[in-house]
Parts: sequence; structure tokens; C-alpha cells
Amino acid sequence: MKHILVANAKGGSGKTTLATNLAGYLASTSDKVMLADLDRQQSATQWLKRRPTEAPMIHTLQSAGKLTNTYDWMVTDSPAGLRDEKLADAVKDADIVIVPIQPSAFDIGAAADFLDVLHQEKAIRKQKTFVALVGSRVNSRTHAAVGLAEFMDDTGFPVLAYLRNSQVYTAAAEQGLSIFDMRPSLVAQDIEQWSVLLDWIHNTHQE
Repeated sequence: MKHILVANAKGGSGKTTLATNLAGYLASTSDKVMLADLDRQQSATQWLKRRPTEAPMIHTLQSAGKLTNTYDWMVTDSPAGLRDEKLADAVKDADIVIVPIQPSAFDIGAAADFLDVLHQEKAIRKQKTFVALVGSRVNSRTHAAVGLAEFMDDTGFPVLAYLRNSQVYTAAAEQGLSIFDMRPSLVAQDIEQWSVLLDWIHNTHQE
């Protein structure tokens, strides 16, 4: 089983949106997927409760029980404030860490500190765990988006996607869906923005 940890020490960075849509995509490929919700607000768990029965199945960590080794993927929505020993343990247990970052001075400042910590984690330095960055809720026509791109390019980690601030994510979340469960004509632009990220995940999965 491959484990994807979606992490950022700052709250409101887009972790749950990224985690639920990743889980939705992986489930849509017929892989057996488990979604672990470690955030205090339990937004990903509430999303799963709204998920239609006809949508591709995504299991919770609790429902998987002792059968976790029978799953292809686990996606973990981590809590805000993840740091120190808890962060080290989470990184060590993950194959991939994806860090969503929003284009604001507050988010970039918090992300800079968080990424400095990640650079020091032994599992990452020894390339046992791989890290990638995703721009979250980005309006490409703004100065903030340019600043975010410059910041992420300087981190030393691969930058895999800039996801636009689109209402399709809100509409999907309200229905317990990912954008990969929606009518393709509604989400074509958004799915295109995911393509490099998804290719990277699958390539890393093969290593």
C-alpha cells in the first residue's frame, strides 16, 4: 500500500480539498482507497458521509480495521499545526507528502517555516519519502500568484500543479464527490490542472 500524506502546518491551506479529490481520483481508477482524517474538524469524514453510494467506494481508516494491508492507497488529511515528533512520525510513515500552499503572504510565510522543517526530516533527506508542492486556490492573473510561483520554485521541491479557485470544488464537496466524479464537461479545465501531479504520483508509486 502506498501512503500519501497531505500536510501543511497552517490551517485553511486546502488540505482537505486536495486529500478528498486525490482519494476520489484514485478510487475512480478502480484502486482500493482508504481516506484517513486526522484533522480536528473532521471535514473529510463529513465529506465521506455525504458520498453517494453509486460513487466509487472510499473507505475510512476505521472501516478498514485490520485489513489495511489489502488497500492500494491511503490518503491522509493531516491536522493543522502538525510538527515536531508527530510530523516526523507522519513523514516516516508516508511514501509521498503533498503540501498545498495558497497565494498570500501569510500562507507563504507559514509554508516557508514548514518546508524548512521538511528539508531536515531524515526520511526526506534519504529519499525514502518524496515531497511535492501544489498551489491552492490560485488566480493566475494576480501578483500574489506570481509571488507564490517564485517562492515555490525556490524551495527545492517539485512544483506539480496550480489549482484554480473554482466553484466546482465547492459543488463537488457539498455532494460528497471529487471533481473526478463529475460530468467531464464541467471540470475539464480543472482536471487538466491535475495532470502533472497525477502522473508524478503514479511514477513515484512505481519506484
